[in-house]
Amino acid sequence: MRRILSAMGIMMLLCSALVLSAPATEKEKTAMVAAEKWLALVDQGKYAQSWKESSELFRAAVTAEQWDQTLQGSRKPLGKVVSRKLKKATYSDAVPGAPKGEYVVIQFDTAFENRAGSVETVTPMLEKDGTWRVSGFYIQ
Repeated sequence: MRRILSAMGIMMLLCSALVLSAPATEKEKTAMVAAEKWLALVDQGKYAQSWKESSELFRAAVTAEQWDQTLQGSRKPLGKVVSRKLKKATYSDAVPGAPKGEYVVIQFDTAFENRAGSVETVTPMLEKDGTWRVSGFYIQ
């Protein structure tokens, strides 16, 4: 009887761990959708629109003009996306150099026309209005 109760206790702990991790998984999925929509704007060269649809934190850190110049010099020369595959997505309530909040750090293995073997990192954050918006982006 003791073994059964012990086993049930372990099962309950495992189930509660799964339940506790489920919201992060949902948050990761929702953030992924936002990131992919935002990346589509960048891929289409709609840099001003991507800036407008970025997080408040992002827009406070860089002007629309700076963003456009940055992408004109760094993203545009890479050419069209040949392939983009999810590498990983990680939910976190703390990101170095950013205020406390809810973030999902998403990495894609991306091949561009003019550069294969890149890793894109997109970091959406949950804003006060409940919307996930990109707060960071870089290509390695």
